[in-house]
This record gives sequence, C-alpha cells and structure tokens, in this order.
Amino acid sequence: MKKLTASVFAVVLSSSFMMVSAQNTKDTLKTKNIEEIVVTGALGIKRKADAVTNTQQVVTTKELNQASAPTAVQALTGKVSGLQINLTNNGVDPSYRVVLRGAKSITGNNQALIVIDNVISSADILQQIPPEAIENINVIKGLQGAALYGQQGVNGVIIVTTKRGTKSEKLQMTFNSSIDVSNVFMLPKVQQKYGKGVQDEGWSDVSYGGTNYVPWENMSWGAAYDNPVIGGTMMPSGLPQADGSFIYEKYAPVKNHMSKFFSTGILTQNGITATAGGSDAYVSFSANRTENNFVVEGDKLRQNSFIFKAGKKIGKLKIDGNINYINRIVSNTNSSLYDDILQTPTNNNIKLYRNSGIEGYYTGYAVNPYWTIDHERYDRRSDYFSAILGLDYELNKNINITYTGNLTTRGMTYMRHNDGAVFSKTYNLPGTSIDGITFGDLGQGDITSWYYESTSKERNYYGDLMINFNYDLSDKINLKLNIGNNIQDRTYNVTSVGGNNLDIPGWYNIKNVLNPDPFSSANLDNYQTNNRIIAGFANLDLSYNDYLFLNSTFRIEQSSVMSTIPYNTGKRTNPVYPYYSVGLSFVPTKAFANLKGDILNYAKITGSYTRVGNTSAIPPYATDEIGVFPTGFPFNGLSSYINNQTPTAVDIKPEFVNTVDFGVSLGFLKDRVRLDASVYQSTTDDLITAKTTSSASGLTSVLDNVGKMRLRGLELDLGLTPIKTKDFTWDMKVSYSTYRSKVLELADGADEVSLLSSTSAAVGIFAVKGSDFPVIKGSAFQRDDQGRIIVDSKGNPLTTSNLQVLGRATPDYILGFSTNIKYKGFTLSAMGDFRQGGKFVSFTKNLLAFTGGLEESAEFDRTQGYIVPNSVQNTGTAANPVYTPNNTPVGGAGTYTNVTNYFSSSAYRAVGENLVVDATALKIREIALSYDIPKSVLSSTFLNSLTVGVYSRNPFFKYADNNRNYADPETASTTGNAAGFAYTTQYPSTRSFGVNLKASF
Repeated sequence: MKKLTASVFAVVLSSSFMMVSAQNTKDTLKTKNIEEIVVTGALGIKRKADAVTNTQQVVTTKELNQASAPTAVQALTGKVSGLQINLTNNGVDPSYRVVLRGAKSITGNNQALIVIDNVISSADILQQIPPEAIENINVIKGLQGAALYGQQGVNGVIIVTTKRGTKSEKLQMTFNSSIDVSNVFMLPKVQQKYGKGVQDEGWSDVSYGGTNYVPWENMSWGAAYDNPVIGGTMMPSGLPQADGSFIYEKYAPVKNHMSKFFSTGILTQNGITATAGGSDAYVSFSANRTENNFVVEGDKLRQNSFIFKAGKKIGKLKIDGNINYINRIVSNTNSSLYDDILQTPTNNNIKLYRNSGIEGYYTGYAVNPYWTIDHERYDRRSDYFSAILGLDYELNKNINITYTGNLTTRGMTYMRHNDGAVFSKTYNLPGTSIDGITFGDLGQGDITSWYYESTSKERNYYGDLMINFNYDLSDKINLKLNIGNNIQDRTYNVTSVGGNNLDIPGWYNIKNVLNPDPFSSANLDNYQTNNRIIAGFANLDLSYNDYLFLNSTFRIEQSSVMSTIPYNTGKRTNPVYPYYSVGLSFVPTKAFANLKGDILNYAKITGSYTRVGNTSAIPPYATDEIGVFPTGFPFNGLSSYINNQTPTAVDIKPEFVNTVDFGVSLGFLKDRVRLDASVYQSTTDDLITAKTTSSASGLTSVLDNVGKMRLRGLELDLGLTPIKTKDFTWDMKVSYSTYRSKVLELADGADEVSLLSSTSAAVGIFAVKGSDFPVIKGSAFQRDDQGRIIVDSKGNPLTTSNLQVLGRATPDYILGFSTNIKYKGFTLSAMGDFRQGGKFVSFTKNLLAFTGGLEESAEFDRTQGYIVPNSVQNTGTAANPVYTPNNTPVGGAGTYTNVTNYFSSSAYRAVGENLVVDATALKIREIALSYDIPKSVLSSTFLNSLTVGVYSRNPFFKYADNNRNYADPETASTTGNAAGFAYTTQYPSTRSFGVNLKASF
C-alpha cells in the first residue's frame, strides 16, 4: 500500500511537468477565473469565491451524474475531501452516515446538515432525490460558513440546489435513461482445503484422519479434499428431500460457492425534464422513475419522483415556488440470511436447495435462505411531499425583504411478517443420529409466525424571514447585512400494532394475530412528539476594495428540547443561547498588483472563529421527569409505572463547539494549477453523555454534561489541467484529508464511555479519556517483551484480564484522486480513493472461525493439531518468568478434535484481538466513457443534443492483506457514533456496469 501511495504522487508530479510543457501551446479555451465563481452559502446567501471566508467545495451536476449513480448520496461519495460517507445498510434501499471532518460529540449527532433549496432537510431525503435533478452541491466544511444554521450546522452543511428553468421562451425537453447490471463481489475468502464434516459419527463411523463426514452439517471441519478415500467422490448432501432421497454433490470445492445464492441486479433509471421561461419568469418540471431489482431475489425498490419549480417577477416582487413529491415502495427480506450463507461449506452449491424448504436444506443447523426470501418480508411505502415558497420584495436598490417558507409531510407504512414454520416431518434414516427426529429436534425449533405494522406521519414547517441591506459606504467599502428570524416546527407520530401466531397463514392483519404483543413491548407503541426551534440571526459582510472581506454571523436560538422545570421552582424555563462566528478573507493578488503574474495568478488567505452549540444528544421531553412502563414488573401480564431510571439532568447545557479554521487558495498558470489547503481545530466543551450514578440513588445513569474533546484536521486539494486545447482537455484532482478526534476530559472518576459492545466477544467501541475517538477495545493475548504470545501448559493462549485499546475506528488519512479527459466529443472520467489505516471488528471472521471456513484454520495439517505461531511457555515462575518456545498444540495434544474445539470456541472467537481487522483500502469508485453526437449529425433531426455512454461503479477494490474480504472497511453498523462493527447481516459490496443516454430537444 505504501508503494501505491508513492505511485499516485509520482503521477501527479509527472503530470505537472507535462502541464508546464503544455503552456507553450496555444490555449484556445477561455478560462474562468476562480474569483469569478459565485457560490450559494447558508440561508441562500450568494457570494463570490473571493468573499467566502471558510472552506467550501462545489460538486457540479456533471460530476454527480458521470456514472449514473442511483442516489445523490452515493453520487457524492468520494468526491469531497474531508467528507466521509459510510454505508450502514447495503441493501436494496441503502442508508448512509454522512460526516464532515470527523466527530465533535460522543453521543450527539455528528452528521452533516442537509439543506435542499435553502430549506433544512435530511440525508434520507437527499438519497431519494435523483442526481439528475440537482444543479450543484456546495459542501460547507468550515463551521464559520455553517454558523447561521445554529446548532443544526455544528457539523458542517451540504447545500443542495436543484435545477430550475431557463430564460429561453422555447420549451426545452431533456430525457435521461440508464440501465445497469450489478453483482456481488469482494465475498469473503474462505479455506479451500477441508470440506463439510465434524467429529461426529452421526452418519457413519468412517473416520477421515480424525473427522467424519456428516451430510447435514454446516461445519467445514471435515476431511481434506485431497483425501483419496473421499476426495472427488459424489456424496449425499443435506437433509433428505420430500421424497426421502438425497441431493448428491461432489466432495470438492465449488468455485465462488457463496456467489451462487446471489442474483444479477438490474437497475433502471428514466427521467424527463421540461423547461421554459423568459426574461422575468421560468418554469421547470421533471419526472423520474427508478426501479431496482436487487442481487437478493425478491428485494425490490420502485420510486417515482416529481419536481415542479416556477418563478415570476411582478414589478418589485419575485415569487419562486418549488413542489416535490416522492413515492417510494420497497420490499426486502431479512438480511440475517447472509449469516446463513456465510456458514456454507465450500463443497455445497446452495442453489441446488432452492426448492428444498427448511426440512430438506443442506444443513440442519441453519434456516434455508430461500425460505426466508419467500416467507419473511419487510414492506415499506413512503410518500414525501414538500412545498417551498420564496418571496423577494425590493423596497429600493439597497434594501429587500425575503421570505422562504417550507412545509413538508411524510407518511410511511411499514409492514413486516414471518409466516412461521412447524416442523412435523420425521426423518427415517436407520443407523444415523437423526433417525426418528424432526428438524426442530436438531436445535432450531419451530419458527413462530408474526406480523407487525406501523404507520408514521411527520410534518415539518421551516420559515426564514430576512431583511437584506446592500450599501456602498464609499468607493472602496461595501456593506451587506442580513437580519432575520427562523422558525422550525416538527411533529411526528407513530402507531404500531402486531403480535405472534397467525391464525390463517398468509393473512396479514391484526385481527389474524392470536397473541398480540403486551402493552410494554417495544413493537407495540403509540406516541407523538413535537419540538420547535425559534431563532433570530444576523449576517454581516464587509468588503474593502474587493480584496479584503469580513464575514460575521450571530444567532440567538431557543430550542424546545431544553425546556424544563427545575427542582423546587415549579416554573418552566427555556434558556436562550447565542452562537456566533467571524471570518476574514484576503486576496493578495488583488491587493498587490505586482504579485499577480504568469506564474501566480490568484491567492486567497482565510481565517475564521466559530462558537456553536449542539443539543442533538437530548431527545424531546428528556428534561421533563417522566415515568416509564417497565417490562415484567411487578410480574408478567400486569402493567405498572415507575420513575425513569435514566433521566436527563434538568440543568443540562448544550455542547459548545469552538472552532478555528485557516485556509489558503492558490491559482497558478491561469488556474491550470489550483491548490486549496485548510487546517482546523474544534474543541467541544460540556460533552453530553450518560454518566453512571451511585446504586443508592436508584438510578442507572444520568444524561449530563461530562467532558471535553478536541478535533484537529488538515485538507489539501490539488487541481491540475495538464492539457487544454480546442479539442483536448485533461483535468486532474488529488486530495488529502486527515483528522483526529481526542477525548480530553470525562466526568470525575470516569475514564471511558462504552458506545457499543458485543455479546459474543470481548470487544467494543469506546470513548476513552486521553485517546483518539472512537477506539476499539477488547481482550488481547498476553505477550512477552518480544511480542510473543504466551500459552499455558496445554498450548492454549492466555488473554488479558482487562480490555486493551486495539486500534482507532477512523482512518489515518484518505487520499482521493480523479481524472477527466475530453477529446472532441469523447469524455473519459474516473474517480477513486485510498484509505490508510484504521481498524474495524469483523463478525464474519468470528463466524468463519466457528464453521471452519477461516483460512487461518487451514494453513496447517489439522490432523496433527495446531501450535499457536510465535508462542512461548513460561517455564519459570510468575515472579521470575522464563519464556521458552512453545511446541505444545492447543488442547495439549495434536488432534483434529482439539483444533476444532480451539477455533470454534471462545478460546479463539471471544478474543477481541482476533476479530480486529485493518481498514486500509483502495477503491476505484467510478469509470465512465461518454460521447456527444456532433451537432452536424443531429442538424436534420428534432434533437438538439444526444450523449451516449458506458460506465462502471465500484469496478475495483483492494483491501488490506488481513482483511480477507470480510467486510467493506467503510461499513458502519449504525448511523450513530459507534462506527467500527461489521456484522454478518451486512451484505457484501456490489459492482455495476451500465449504459446511459441523454437527449435534449
């Protein structure tokens, strides 16, 4: 991986020499200077690039759509330095965690704020907007640029602007269509030396070097494939089929055996946009449909989205309207079936058992995933509606009043069911261990049928009213002032019903549920929450002689989640908190005429300070003391009411984030070389998390302000245009980003906070005082001063009694790179990134160790036992240890059984150190080639333009050597802060290849 990094820099340097040489050729294309670019910032305030006092990066519609990504979030992945997008659910309807510049809170929300058409939204809604409908995305990484959003902008802001109509009075139509196929890849690498079996004489008493063949086993602790007695022979496999016969399979590894389960995914996207307008009006309408048939059979997504935008100027009044409706229907099965697939021995072709049901599956110790597909479904329908009204009234040439109002509603119906199964078939196999028993007797037990349905409704109002001033105070000084008010109101309610045991199979209705859930169950609920934010704000922009700029913001904010009644007062209070920022931008190339020349044509230096609060860790009503309904207290079937044992402190304050940010932007050789660099530090005071209390208090924990943390980071963005002529243009971008969050203080007496822990291994995600955040802690092997593993007298490794820090869950740095080559009508683009360092916990490795599929468990002759590599025994005393090389196999004897017992038991699987994997990865995320049909060819047709292309998403990944494709290192098990766990319910990555077409007429 180090060689890879060096080679990338070599390409950059060599390209620079090519570019300098190219300056001798005539540049026939007009270059748009950096300072001419206008960007949309917080609250829709537009500024020239010169006047921006913090770090921002704009992603254009062309960059978003070059590989026809189905979602805007996916299209944005890897394109912005400092922006890390983690896939938390790689299913038919994926979900993401979107974080800018690392974590600033332990338990609060660290995700970036999403703003769509000047209105606060969410990553979930952004994911549903077709990338083709987006004009550009401005990623505001510096908090000074996000401070106007108050606490909601504390993690940076992603501002999305959708397309609007043109000024042309002629109706213009654009049609987009793409289709691609996808397949799973990067499936876990498993050992190919040993097949199905275990030390169990349940089938026959034939021994193959200390192990037996058992047709219905899910374990790969059987004989070696090169064993002359059984290798290559046809063997009965699985449980008997309905007619009593067996499926026979060759005792030899099946190539890519896990992939046999997955289908070829088909994704189609079609959209049409109509625009028209004039000098004082515009109108735009777009309709898009997406259909995704996922790689898991039966998992489907259907989405229809419509966006209507229109604007009109009537005298001094401008009116803008935006209506967006998205209908989304999703059906998927339980992703835990991937856990069943991972258990499959390499000599089994799982596809042969498509119609075998559960009782005829290849194993008696797992559920047939094909049965799960057919009988356990999760169906969701959501309807999202958003209406935005924008008003702009010009009082005079210096003052105008603007209003942006938005009302969104979202309704969702979520229905899930499992048909259940009762195992009544008795196996008739005399002389075997399963003769006379049922599938349920093997340990799975009957599957209980169940049905649940929930309906939720959400209504949000967002409104900004601003008075805007624009004055030239002198020939050199300009003042812009925005003063306004913001109101946000959110209502959310949900109703859930359901229970176990369906009376009539296949009828999914609450009336068909024989055993409705008890009132205290988490699956049965009925509640409503309301919360509101009211704020006043001011934004000041001063410019001097068009080269010195000052921006200052102030926001005073009141949030309903902070409303409380302090003890012994009886009076409700709701504190108001001020948030503020100040930033400077200086353009030396404009201030000093002699500085600007043929080499350096542009330079800008920025610096800013921001103080913003964060209350995202405090849920609605948390500061009001309420009771709870406990489960099973005082005994099952009887409801009761007790005091909340995990309350929130009534005097809790927001987390305050203080940020200092410095940046520089440079343009060389007429912007043929562009360099942006920024360094920043955020310090969070009054961290909010749950702290433990004395057992005498009757409380488990209290949510309160407990500590302090610091975030430091660096970003570098280099843009190159080595060649730029009339017919040929080559653009390159390279970025480098790194950040570290560190916990400086915690509550008195506390050294760490557990964010997530495992029930199957001694490992978890923690915030540790004095350490980076977050870190992985777990049990580890005891080692001598030379790093050798210490084993006991029977060769079994000794482990530490306390959890050790095993690594950081965030990368050391991320190196991004992209290229775009345009020759006449052809355009070739590619984008990727390299992630160095970091760790994650793989539960796939844990499972493979249990089943015998782990490569590590087959790198030796199992029949001779297993000696822990690089291990020693203490032949001295505890006080005076003497370590000698170990030659004792685990379990004390060199037998196959001892090998199986070691890897399948907690001796290996519960040791956290064994499950921690290097997260280093190289990813080529997109490659696309398109061709614009010459206008001369289209002149005799009704088409104005026509572009055809081919593309690939995720064509190539390379993981660290000790990550045997266990999981994508970017995978996160939660949208919260406990990133670093990769469960066996998370599907492997998919790779797509497709074609697209775009026509205008």
